[in-house]
Parts: sequence; C-alpha cells; structure tokens
Amino acid sequence: MKSHGLVALNVTEVAKLYLFKPSSRTNDAAFMILRFKKIIGTDLVKVSFLNGLATFVKMLTGLVSVKVVATVIGPAGIALLGQLNNFSTILLSISNGGINAGVTKYISEHSNSKKDYSRYISTSFKITALLSIATSLTLIFGAGYFSRKILHDVQYKAVFYVFGATIMFYAFNSLLISIMNGFKEYKKYVIANILGSVVSLLFSALLALRYGVYGALIAAVTFQSVVFFLTLIILKNTLWLKWQIFTGKFRKSVAIKLGHYSFMALASAITIPAGQLMVRNFITRYRSISDAGLWEGMNRISLMYLTIVTTSLSVYYLPKLSELKTKSELKNEVTNVYKLIIPFSILTTVSIYLFRKLIIRILFTKDFSGMENLFAFQLIGDSLKLAGWVLGYLLIAKAMSKIYIVMECVNFLIITVLSFFLVKSYGALGATISYAVSYLVYLITLLFVFRKTLLYKKVDVSI
Repeated sequence: MKSHGLVALNVTEVAKLYLFKPSSRTNDAAFMILRFKKIIGTDLVKVSFLNGLATFVKMLTGLVSVKVVATVIGPAGIALLGQLNNFSTILLSISNGGINAGVTKYISEHSNSKKDYSRYISTSFKITALLSIATSLTLIFGAGYFSRKILHDVQYKAVFYVFGATIMFYAFNSLLISIMNGFKEYKKYVIANILGSVVSLLFSALLALRYGVYGALIAAVTFQSVVFFLTLIILKNTLWLKWQIFTGKFRKSVAIKLGHYSFMALASAITIPAGQLMVRNFITRYRSISDAGLWEGMNRISLMYLTIVTTSLSVYYLPKLSELKTKSELKNEVTNVYKLIIPFSILTTVSIYLFRKLIIRILFTKDFSGMENLFAFQLIGDSLKLAGWVLGYLLIAKAMSKIYIVMECVNFLIITVLSFFLVKSYGALGATISYAVSYLVYLITLLFVFRKTLLYKKVDVSI
C-alpha cells in the first residue's frame, strides 16, 4: 500500500517499538535516538499529532463560538439552532448520497492505481452532483414548509432558501475531503479542517452578534460552503485533482459498491438527527423550549470532546481497518485502540463531571445553570458510545451494511421510545437516561457480533 511519504506502521507495531528491549550492545544513546526516530515516523504518531492540532483548533473555536452564540440567543435560540443542525445533517448526507466513507475506503485500497481510483472519483462525483441538485431544489421549493415544521415559524423561510442555494458546495467539499483522506493526504486534510473551524467561528460569531437568532441560523447552513473554495486552493497542485478524472465514465459496478456505504451512512444521517429532533420536540412539548435548549447545550459539550476521537477514527482507524485482512490483525488493532480509548474516556468524563459548574460558567451563561443535573447520564452515554464506535467502524470497514443499518434503527427506537416516556416524568434528564441506555445496548450487541474476532486465537485466516 502506498504510504505517501509516511512510514506505514500500525498501532501494534508502534507498541512493539516501545516494548522492545535492546541488548547490552545496543543499549546506548545512538540506539535510543534511532528508535525514537522510528516511533515519530509512523503513521499513527504523525496522524495523531496533526489530528491533535486540528482538534485543538476546532475545540478552541468551538468554545468561543458556543459562548458567543449562547450569550446572544440564550437557551431558546440554542434549541432552534439544534433543530436546524439536526435537519441540515440529514439533508447534507442525502446531498452526497452518504458515500463519503465508501469513497475513503476504496480510494485507500486503490491509491496505487490511477485507473482504479479514477473510476471511484468520477462515479462519486456524478452521484454527488445529481443528488445535491435534487436536494437543493427540494429545499428552495419547500422553504416555507420546512420553516414551519423545523423552526416552528415561517419567518425563517429565507434560511432554507440560502441553504438550498449553497448545499451543492457543501456536498462537493465533503467529497474532496473524503478523497483526500483516502489518499492519506493528512497535512492537507488537517489544514482543510482547521480552516473549516475558523470559518465556522467567524460566521457563527459575526452573524449571531449582528442578526441574533436569524444570523446564527444562516451561519449554520453556509460556512461549510465557503470552506469548499478554500479546499480547492489547498488541493490546487494535487495530482488527482484533475477535471478529466472527475468527469470520467460513470461505473455501475462502482456505484453498487459505494451503495453499501450509502445505506449505512444514510441510516446514521437519518436516524441520529431524527431521533434528536423528536427528543427535542418531546422536551419542548412536555417542559419548555428553554429546557430543550439546556439539553442541546449538553449535547454540544459532548460533541466538543468526542470530536477528538471521531476525527482520529475516521482519519487513521477506518483506512487502517480497510487494509487488514486477517482476524488476528483486526483483533490486535481493535485491542490497541481500546487501550487508548478507555483511559481517555474515563479521564475525560470524570474531569468534565467534576468541573461541570465551571464548564457551564465558561461556555454558557447563568441561564444554562439547569444543565448541571444532565451531566451524569450524558457522560455515561458518551463513554459507552466511544466504546461502541471502535467496533462500529469495523462494520463500516468491512461493509457489513445490514447489521449496521439494523443497529442504527434499533438505537433510534430505544432513544425515542424511552425518551417519550422518561421526558414526561424527568424532563431533559429523562432524555440523557435514554441516551445512556441506548448506547449500552449498542455496545453489548456489537461485542456479541464480533465475539469471534475479539476472542480469536488460531492461525490467521483472511476474512
């Protein structure tokens, strides 16, 4: 597999470098320097450093953005913004057909063959173009309807006009970033993500300060479209960014392969935000829109620190799993990732819980003080989600679409049904309890699905 200038070692190999005990002849400064150079030259370390930089910028800009927006529009405004974000997630995934994970996987597998990767790029481009145009027209012609149903007020109709006019740029930006990830263009990938974070901050802060809730809503549906043009500039000298490659022949066989990932991505893109939309409506109906805003604020805290893991998993872990062919290789990779994820999860969630009052004070305003009792079950749910994701990416990497879709649908049903009953009695706290229970079931189920891989001890057999 082509490594694009990086030494291709996996998590297990890095661990061996650390644990290797040199003989007395080599136990000197020169050996230690050589070993250190090998360690810092691995994909894992380089990706971790670059991803850490991008994540730090994203968290920093996110902190500032949340503080500014929360101060300007308050809990009720945050609830509306959450509604729009969930709806936009659904539409944005539909606009590119949910093929991004598949594009990354197959570009990674065929990065040495221009003939092969060109087929995936040209086919994915045509899929994205067709679906983004259809989604754009739907948003523009249905602006009034969506404004009433999603934001509960027709005065926000212009938000959906703007969204419809710019969604194509977002879809193409997502496609370019997925291709970039598949080619292991880590530095450019990180730069694109950093620019996205900065643009998001500028749009959110400036428009919210200038136009209040309306400005915050406009910012939520436009900043990624601006990033598309910045991504083009970053990739201007890239060998694969050629018009002839993107406009090549549409391949039905390639589209079918990407379709497996499309169904999986759309399952997540529809069930997760749709579930949040329903839960937020439950809280608004049985309590108040301000309580819904508190719950949304809690979700934003989770999203902020979970981004550290999700970005690492998508940048390094997914392409790596796609390359592995035997059960023992998969077991070693998953086990070593768990050794990183579990300590991180425990340390992070315990720290957030202990400093929850300070976090609310820094990120939000005194109007959000009611969030304090939401932390416990939300953080438990976050830890279970992280543990489940490690195995969930195996479903994606190995195109186990049926199991993946069933898992997403079951998760959706558990969250929504439990929330319907628990929100009536416990308000927003009931929604966090439902969240924790759903991801407990999710994790237990995946452990059962992959029990043979996780417990594998025999001679390697390709899978």
